[in-house]
Amino acid sequence: MLPEACPVVASAAAGDGGILMVVVGPSGAGKDSLIAYARQRLAADPSILFVRRVVTREALASAEDHDTCSPDAFAAARAAGAFAVDWEAHGLQYGIPIAVRTHLMRGGVAVVNGSRAALPAIRAAFPQVVTVHVTCRPEVLAARLAARRRESEAEMRQRLQRAAMPCRELGGAVEIDNSGELAVAGEALVSAIRRAAAATGHRGD
Repeated sequence: MLPEACPVVASAAAGDGGILMVVVGPSGAGKDSLIAYARQRLAADPSILFVRRVVTREALASAEDHDTCSPDAFAAARAAGAFAVDWEAHGLQYGIPIAVRTHLMRGGVAVVNGSRAALPAIRAAFPQVVTVHVTCRPEVLAARLAARRRESEAEMRQRLQRAAMPCRELGGAVEIDNSGELAVAGEALVSAIRRAAAATGHRGD
């Protein structure tokens, strides 16, 4: 298991007919940008849901689109069964709302920003999961981490080391290299989502 995260809860799932697509990859690889690109391209398709995670972090314009709550509120929501699955990473807690099950039970596709180390818990919580692994070249990743100025040099080195670590949970993942133009990798993600939609009986366009 990678040290970046520790899955803490996974609810039993039953009857979901759709597919959960989990987008994972190292910090700085561009997951948020790719998901935002795909969301815009597929906005007209109601069978595709882009999940807003609940995170114990303030909303930032430069970060993903998520719902924010305090650690105490998160713990209360977890105790009340508000999450299908949740995990901890870098001192923050992340949760996928239980409401995503309704969309999946209707045969839709749900796309969520996930974590490599949380994949076992996510797969235990949802019967049909497709993993999308976003990568980029080491020099590109280093430049992106430096440009956003959110970590110290030591923290950036740690992130780069984690990015290079193998993860056995990624077997069978859809691999997308986001080293170049966003539109190229973005269209690759859109195509993967459409393939998942087709597998559930939806065209995805």
